[in-house]
Amino acid sequence: MKILIVVDMQNDFIDGSLGTKEAVAILPKVLEKIEHFDGEVFATRDTHGENYLSTAEGKHLPVEHCIKGTDGWQLNSQIAELIKTQPIDKPTFGSTSLAHILASQNAKQPIESITLVGLCTDICVISNALLLKAAMPETRIIVDESCCAGVTPESHTNAINAMKMCQIEIE
Repeated sequence: MKILIVVDMQNDFIDGSLGTKEAVAILPKVLEKIEHFDGEVFATRDTHGENYLSTAEGKHLPVEHCIKGTDGWQLNSQIAELIKTQPIDKPTFGSTSLAHILASQNAKQPIESITLVGLCTDICVISNALLLKAAMPETRIIVDESCCAGVTPESHTNAINAMKMCQIEIE
């Protein structure tokens, strides 16, 4: 069994309050990856409340984004059409729920590989890749670099290099 994780491909991260030209540029590649993926596809969704600015994350990144129920919180509509499972909402960078779900699934039927794509390489993609590697150290964890974008091109490259050092495969 192969798994594809589409990390936080939400409107606020693509062309909204935290959007970048790099995030817009990967959208067609992510859509193609989902369309041609032979396996199960999951999506995560960064999820914050109205009190975001008073949270620890909000104090470090004082830009309201992905407030539950807003348009910016929604997955990109083209991506949402392709994903058949309910997105996994996560209040922080890495999803422990996702790690538990997949580790449980792996215990029943070994997962051949888990591929991650999405946003942002240097925050949520790397956090989820490392959580999954810790939860399932013998499972191949892959990041498709061409389907990811970071806060900046430099921080994207730094995250890719850090993941390589942690035995996450980069394609």
